[in-house]
This record gives sequence, structure tokens and C-alpha cells, in this order.
Amino acid sequence: MIMIAYFCIFVKYFLKYLYGIIIVMIKIIAGGKKSEAWCTEACLEYEKRLRKPYDISWQFIEEEKLLKNLEKWPFTAREFVICCDERGENISSPEFSKKLEKAFLDGREVVFLIGGAYGFTSEIREKADFVWSFSKLVFPHMISRLIVAEQIYRAAQIAAGGPYHHV
Repeated sequence: MIMIAYFCIFVKYFLKYLYGIIIVMIKIIAGGKKSEAWCTEACLEYEKRLRKPYDISWQFIEEEKLLKNLEKWPFTAREFVICCDERGENISSPEFSKKLEKAFLDGREVVFLIGGAYGFTSEIREKADFVWSFSKLVFPHMISRLIVAEQIYRAAQIAAGGPYHHV
């Protein structure tokens, strides 16, 4: 597994060096069960709109296992970890876009963590680079996944000066 990760990093930097291609890696790790069909379809729509250079991968882990795995996870400097939690900071879409753009320009893989019903422990929140609250409201897992997918697309449109986001 580690060899595959190093190979992916090598390919990413090789393409950047050889062709000037920057592949933007985004990993979304979500607690709970896989998404229902309506949620999967909506998230895929935003992924389809993003296209390349964005490479989005989803990983679904049972809620209990997610917390145990994250407690052991090293949170490396190559990753910009965004922990989605109601106790986080509430920011605007343009501010969010700037955070993502900076992480991408720094060559970091952006990792979103979407917790289960009880959120994350304080230790996990402290290890993250940014703890993000969508709102003062609390949302179910499926809606949270959709919000993350839509906000990634919106952030890309803001950074590119696209027509999707209106001020």
C-alpha cells in the first residue's frame, strides 16, 4: 500500500515536471455507510463538472473505525487536512476558495474528514490544518457529503473566475 502511495506521488511530480500538468489531489474520508443513490448522483455531478486536473477520491469508513484510524493517522505535511465539524470556523465561500488554492499551490493533497453523528475528538480537531463548520446548523452525513462536493466545485469556480459563484 505504501509503495502505491509513493508511486502516485512520483507520477504526480513527473507529470508536473514533464508536461507542466498539476494534478490536484482531493481525498474525502467520510464516516458512516456509503451514500444513498440520490447523494452519490448529486456528488458525481459536481465531480463531473470539475474534470481535470482535479482527482477526487472517496473513502467510506464505519464511524467507530474512522475515529480509531484517525487517532493513529500521522497527518503529514504533504496533506492539508480539513476536518468538517460543527465546532469549527464558519467562513465564506471565497475565503474557502483561497484556503484550497493555497494548499494546491503548495503542492499539498487536500483531505476532507466528514465525521459521524458525534463528530471528532478534540485530539483529531487539533491535528487538522483547518476545522470547518458549514453553518451553525448540524447536517446529516449525506447532506454534509453533498455540501463538501458542491463547495469544492464552487471554490474552483471562484479561483478560475467562473460564472457559478455570484457575489
